[in-house]
Amino acid sequence: MALDPEAAKATILDFCESKSKNKSKFYFNDFTKLFPDEKSRAVKKILTMLVQEEKMVFWSSGSTTMYGLAGAGKQAASEGES
Repeated sequence: MALDPEAAKATILDFCESKSKNKSKFYFNDFTKLFPDEKSRAVKKILTMLVQEEKMVFWSSGSTTMYGLAGAGKQAASEGES
């Protein structure tokens, strides 16, 4: 089954918004659980599209990679100061 990009993006954004009161960043595996029948590569492509569209941000601590809604979370105020 091919993943519909627009429907998948909406699913991911809805998931993030529904959890935004408690969490601002999510592990890649959190998103793969939303699409149990899809390969992780297909999910990664959708996340990459959302980052390119600036609807989500990619965050890495060096050892951990996470994704979050653009403009949400504790680091939103300091982003772009590099």
